[in-house]
Parts: sequence; structure tokens; C-alpha cells
Amino acid sequence: MRSAEFDREFVLRAAMKAFMHKGFNKTSMQDLKAATGLHPGSIYCAFDNKKGLLLAAIEQYNLDSSACFNTFFDSVDSPLAGLTRYLDYIVDQCISCEPESSCLLQKALNELAEQDSDVQTLVTTQLRRWQSGLENIIKAAQERGEISGTRDAKCRARFLVMSIYGLRTYGYTHPEAEDLRALAKQVIHDISV
Repeated sequence: MRSAEFDREFVLRAAMKAFMHKGFNKTSMQDLKAATGLHPGSIYCAFDNKKGLLLAAIEQYNLDSSACFNTFFDSVDSPLAGLTRYLDYIVDQCISCEPESSCLLQKALNELAEQDSDVQTLVTTQLRRWQSGLENIIKAAQERGEISGTRDAKCRARFLVMSIYGLRTYGYTHPEAEDLRALAKQVIHDISV
């Protein structure tokens, strides 16, 4: 059998958008064909099935999200300033109200985690890595005296992750920029003291 030739990153990013727009269960093979340009047979050949494509899309999403996350800290000397920029970015995503700006991990977790252990394991692993990255940033900010050392970085990172989940969820029903920016500012304050 001949293997399909295609731009894997393009296909995975297109599949991400389709899954973020409709969710896994409502995204049909025809939707994926339209989004990726691949015929269903090519999708099956390359990814085994729709779930295999979702798992690969989640891995690509994590790579893209990690690279994006790092950009907020590459050009600033202050870890706290980087965290502030990162939360501003999340607020901008919430304000846009675009399905493609949602978090694929959060969406997959909400839709499939109880139904599929492979999805749950992959998403949980990715979210733990993200939390660990936030914890490292908070530790760096504590070492610089930007964040109080009265609570450990792990506790603060967990609070930040919970706050970001909440901010995204709240943003779906209340996408008012002023309110979301005030909430993000409050989150930065709360992890700093």
C-alpha cells in the first residue's frame, strides 16, 4: 500500500481548527476532508482513524502552544511581565470569540476524557507539562523577588492553571474586553502576593 504524501503540520493544524470549531464528535470525515484537503482514505492510511488524527492534532497543538508560550518570555527580563503578556494573549483569544482560538486540550478533555482513556492520558500529560512550565516561570519570578515566596511555586501554578481554565470558560459567555482584562490583572495580583 502506498503511503499518503502531504504536509503533516498543515494537515494537523487544519484538523485542529476543525476539531476546535465543532468538537470531535460533531466533526465528520467530510469536514476533515474539507479542512485538510485529504480524502478519508488518506486520513485512515496516515492516522488509522478520526481519533488517531485527533491524537496527532493534540500533539501538534502542544508543540505550537509551547512555542507560542515561550515567545512571551524570550524577549522580557521579567518572568512576571512574561506571565502578564501571556494572560493578555489568552484574554485576546477569549475576546475574539473564534472557535479556533479556544483551547483544544480543554475542549478535548471536556468532550472525550471520560469516554476515551487515550485522549484523557494524552491531554492530562500535556496539561501537566504546561503547569510545570508555569511553575518554572513562577519559580524564576520568586527568585527575582517579583512574586512573594510565602506560597510555593507549585501551588501558585495550580492556581494559575485553574484561573486560566476559568477565564476561558467565563470568556465564552462574557467576552467583554474590559471585564476579562480586569480578571486577568486580578489573577496576576493573586499569584504575586
